Amino acid sequence: MIVVKDKNLSDIGILENAYGVRVKRLTNELWTASFSLPKTDPKNSLCDHLNYIEITSSSGRYYGLYRIMPTETIKSANDDSITYSCEHVFATLLDDVIDGYYQFSGYSTRQVLQGILDLQETKRWVLGQVDFNYYFEYSFENENGLLAPILSIPMPFSEAYEFTFDTQVYPWELNLIRASDDVKAEIRWGKDMIDFSKVSDPTNIVNWLIPKGSGEGVNQLDIARINGGLRYIKDDESIAKWGKRSYIWIDKKAEDAETLLANAQSLLNQWKEPKISFEVGSADLSILPEYAGEEKVLNGVTRIIVDDEEYLARIIGEEIKDISREFEVEYQINNKVSDIATTQADTERKIQVNEAYSQGATNVMTFSNQDNCDAANPVVIPFYIDDDIVNVNTCDLSFRTRPYKAYSKSVAGGGMETTTSKEGSLPLLQINTSISEAYSGDHRHKVTIGSGWATHTHPIDLPDHTHDLVFGISILDKVVPSALIITVDGQQMPENSLNADRLSVIDYLTKQNGKVTRGLHEITIRPSADGIARIEANVILRVFIQSRIGGVY
Repeated sequence: MIVVKDKNLSDIGILENAYGVRVKRLTNELWTASFSLPKTDPKNSLCDHLNYIEITSSSGRYYGLYRIMPTETIKSANDDSITYSCEHVFATLLDDVIDGYYQFSGYSTRQVLQGILDLQETKRWVLGQVDFNYYFEYSFENENGLLAPILSIPMPFSEAYEFTFDTQVYPWELNLIRASDDVKAEIRWGKDMIDFSKVSDPTNIVNWLIPKGSGEGVNQLDIARINGGLRYIKDDESIAKWGKRSYIWIDKKAEDAETLLANAQSLLNQWKEPKISFEVGSADLSILPEYAGEEKVLNGVTRIIVDDEEYLARIIGEEIKDISREFEVEYQINNKVSDIATTQADTERKIQVNEAYSQGATNVMTFSNQDNCDAANPVVIPFYIDDDIVNVNTCDLSFRTRPYKAYSKSVAGGGMETTTSKEGSLPLLQINTSISEAYSGDHRHKVTIGSGWATHTHPIDLPDHTHDLVFGISILDKVVPSALIITVDGQQMPENSLNADRLSVIDYLTKQNGKVTRGLHEITIRPSADGIARIEANVILRVFIQSRIGGVY
C-alpha cells in the first residue's frame, strides 16, 4: 500500500493502482523508491513534486517514508504511464546549508550531531539514540546540505556503525547505533539462494597510507606530530601478503591531526585487503510465519554458503524490484565495514565544497623598532599572533648595534663685560656677567660684583634679546657595549653578539600543547652593563592564516 501525504504530511489519498513499486535501501546512504501509475489514473494529481509517499507491503512490513522527486511520462504501444522516482526523507537534510565556517572542537559525537541538526530551518529531524561518545574535531565550511556533514561524523570510527530512522513519528528521529558483529542471518544455496556472484578486486589495495589534511606546502596538515614522527601508517601483515602498495590520501577538510589519523586508520583497515563483493538473489522466507526468525538485517553480518565455500560479510544494500513480490530480494554484500558511507560522504563533500573551501595562505609579517637603549631601558619589539593564524612556520630576529644617537645640541651662549662708576671719587667697578641656560625664551643673567667693595648698587640695563638653538644630530663618541642581552617572552637567549641576521627565536616563544600561543609576544634587547647603544631590530614571521573572523571592508 502506498499512502500519499501532502507537504504538511497530512494523508491525502491511497494509490490503489500503483504498480512496479521498487525499493532500494543501502546502509548509511540515501534510500530510494519508485512506482508507476496509469496515465489515466486521477490519483496522479496527488503525486505532486515534494509530496510524500509511505510504503507498506502486503505482509505489513514498513519500508519507509519518501519524497516524490522527478517524474517520467511514458507513452508507447505497450505502456501509457507516469513513473515517479522518490528519495527517502533523509534527503530533506539537503534543503539546508552550512553558510560560513563551523568548527566543533572538544564536543562529543552527540553534541556534534545535535549542532548540525540545529542548523535546520524547519526542524524535521531530532536526534535519538547515539551509541558513540568520541571527541574528534570536525570543521565544515560552505556546505550545500546537512546530509554529507552528518554522514561524515562516523568516518573516524574504528567500529561498525549504522544510521537508522523512525519516520512514523514527527519530527522524524535519527539514530546512530553500533552495528552488531553477531551473525544475524544465513543465505544458503539450495534453500533460499536464487543466484550468486562474487567479485574479488585487488585494484584498490592500500597498505601504506600517507594522510594529508588542509593547507599547502609546509603548512599542509599531517600526522607526524602525533604518530611518533612518522607521516604514514601501514599494515605489516598486508604488506607481507600483497607487497607494499602506497597511497597519498588528501582530505582538505581535515584541520585536526587526531581526526585525520583516525580517518586514515579507518580507511587503511578497509583498503588493506581485496574488496570482495557479492550479488546474491534470495527468497526472503522471513515474510512467512514459520521463517520469521530468519529475517535478513540491513548492515547485519550474514553467513553465505555456496557449495563447499562459506563467507561472512555484511549486507550493505537490498533491492526489491517489485514489492508485490517482496520475497524476491537482491542483496549487496561485501567485506567492508563502512566503505560505502565513507566513500559517499567523502566524494559528495569534495564535489560540493572543493572550490568554496578556504585553505588559507602563507604570509610574511614584519615588526621593527629602532631606539636608543641602556642596561635599564631596552629596545622593545612587541608583536601579536592572531587567532586566525593556523601555523607559525618561522620567527626570525635580525638586529644591528649602532652608536648612541641624539637629535639636539646646546643653546647658543656667551658673556659680556661692562663697566660703570659711582658719582664722586670712588674707583671704577668692574662687573662680570655670565649667561645661564635658557628657559623657553625667558632667561636669567647672574651678575657678580668683585668682593671687598662697600655695599652699594648700580643700575644695569640689559635690553631684551634671544639666543639661537644649534640644531644637529649628536653621535656618542664612545665604544658600543661588549655584548647584548636578548629575551623572548621573558626567556633569555644564549646569543649575545652585537649583530645578527635571521636568528631563529621560535624555540623561545611561549607555547601551549606544543604550539605557539596566540596573542601578544615581546622581544627585548638591551646592552650589557658597560654601555649604551642604539639598536635597529626586525622580527619576521612566516605564518599560515585562514580568515575566519571579521567582515569584508
